[in-house]
Amino acid sequence: MNIESLNTLLDKAKEARNAGELDEADHCANGVLSALDSLMTNVVISPSGLAQVREGEILRTAAMLLLSDTARQRGDYERAIELAQHALLIAEQNSLGEHLPIAWNALGTVYAQLALYDKALEFLEKALFAHEALGALLYVARVLGNIGLVYNSRGNYEKSLEYCMKALSTYKALGEESGVALSMGNIGLVYNSLGNYDKALEYYSNALSAHEALGEQSAVARDTGNIGIVYYALEIYDKALEFFGKALSVHETIGEIGAAARVIGNIGNVHSTLGDYDTALEYFGKAVSAHEKLGEQSFSAAITGDIGNVYSRLGDYDKALECYVKALSVHVALGEESRVASVTGDIGILYSQKNFEGYDPSKAEEYLLRAIAMNEALGAQHNLYESHKAIAELYEQEDRWKDFAVHYKKYHAIAHHVQSEEAKKQAEKHDTDRKLTAERARAQATEELLHKTLPKSIADRVIQGEKRIADHFESVSVLFADIVGFTKLSAAMPPEVILVFMNFIIEHFDTLAEHYGCERIKTIGDGYMAVCGAPLRYPNHTERLARMALDMLEDIELPEEILKHLPKGTQFHLRIGLHCGEITAGVIGTGKLAYDIYGDAVNTASRMESHGEARKIHCSEEFMHALSLSSLRSFKSFHFQERSEMEIKGKGKMKTYFLEKTTYTILL
Repeated sequence: MNIESLNTLLDKAKEARNAGELDEADHCANGVLSALDSLMTNVVISPSGLAQVREGEILRTAAMLLLSDTARQRGDYERAIELAQHALLIAEQNSLGEHLPIAWNALGTVYAQLALYDKALEFLEKALFAHEALGALLYVARVLGNIGLVYNSRGNYEKSLEYCMKALSTYKALGEESGVALSMGNIGLVYNSLGNYDKALEYYSNALSAHEALGEQSAVARDTGNIGIVYYALEIYDKALEFFGKALSVHETIGEIGAAARVIGNIGNVHSTLGDYDTALEYFGKAVSAHEKLGEQSFSAAITGDIGNVYSRLGDYDKALECYVKALSVHVALGEESRVASVTGDIGILYSQKNFEGYDPSKAEEYLLRAIAMNEALGAQHNLYESHKAIAELYEQEDRWKDFAVHYKKYHAIAHHVQSEEAKKQAEKHDTDRKLTAERARAQATEELLHKTLPKSIADRVIQGEKRIADHFESVSVLFADIVGFTKLSAAMPPEVILVFMNFIIEHFDTLAEHYGCERIKTIGDGYMAVCGAPLRYPNHTERLARMALDMLEDIELPEEILKHLPKGTQFHLRIGLHCGEITAGVIGTGKLAYDIYGDAVNTASRMESHGEARKIHCSEEFMHALSLSSLRSFKSFHFQERSEMEIKGKGKMKTYFLEKTTYTILL
């Protein structure tokens, strides 16, 4: 083989690496090295021969750096460093000045993965300076992105965003599509760290689409997993698990052990949040074992903190504290400010637990205030939100109402800020949509109409061409609500005001349904029917629907245009019924489509409503038991008033309860 054919083979190795075919990439790169050994032994000492030797050493350096990169992707950091250092030595011995910074970048990237951030920045900044001096803009962009990632890991989000944006701008100027996609994913990471999930999802989605088009499987898996993290933060757990599952499958197929371990840890967090602690600990155990084996101390510490959260929720506070202290010491040593702030807040919450032998409100306050200060400095909105919420709950518990009010207001101020950001995003989206072609606009209008008529997941199936949609759900929760005395109430209102009134009430209920992940099925006159657990499956559907029902009973402030038609002091009351069980759900009709549910659980929920009382939530014994099992962490926030056994039409004798909210909150 000659130099030209070896360059072709090396290009093939790069294509295989980008496609996630690491074994093929290694095979091609090792083929280059093997052929070079043979080729160099036959070189004649002459000017042309010396030029061939130089070209060969350039190839050798590039092949070793590629092998270093695939080793890094596999999590074999020791070999990755060894190969990069060998490549650096060859470049130095042969005066290959333009290849020195490429090797420095490779070393910096591996050290960043090992959370050796000072060492990583030392190599990366040296590489950046050299590439800029050489005018090698493509390599400048790569190093800018890597430096941005280091600052993100350290919690310096302003600097991280600055470097990532510079990288994106440079890649765009060069027309480098792969680099543009990479940068968009990196920017998504920063916005995710800041708690700006709308922006994070926007950048992640764009990165994913671009990487899919380029066939870069490793990057596709990374973007997919990152989108799962956003869904987790937004409490859309079924979607989070779906995206994590897809990402994990690709990472494991490719052989990316470290990336797979990170996804496994994220899956553990979902199960921990859902209260499935045994499964969570199983996933965390796998993740921490892999991270420790790879020497990824930052990720190992993060999972240790997550394990602490599980023990805290289980009431094993000593073990929880042990995990938190261990995690905190590592994060402090690594200079990871964001993770230090997070664990500091966790420790504060732990000390606020009255069942903890080490219960200490003063310590809890100290740690939580420290976490708030750190999160404010970092601009980490999600963690800051959680910290203000936690300390407000502490002050409420301690009857420190003035302090409670201060932090409760700050908590709401952050929420308002997030809503403002969302409004900006919607405006940008609207502006983009207006520029679409007429055909695209019509298709979008059809899709939007279906989404207004049907649940989103069902509408998507209809759009994809599914003709018959009929699903069975083993366990869901069903709600029926009715306005007591509506006939008398509506008699005082003109017809148009009745519609305004009903729209106002239904929109309010729909907002609550969306907040808790429930789905309005239909309205029948002044009746309202909703379900949780279908079409999106939630393990904690009983808790979600119970909380929605309790919120529905809260006083509603009617607008003046309705009040002026009612006698002064007029009030309206709801009667709510809840039950859980199996149902069949699907789309009915061909012209006018509707999503409906059927089954005995539906009928029983209706009976609970009709046999209930005004301003009360009437539920079955089955619902009460299911709620206690699905919400172990927050079950004490519900109270059940047992009723006398009664005859229920079509059901016979039934034991039922009134669901009520307790007057205190359990700290988690």
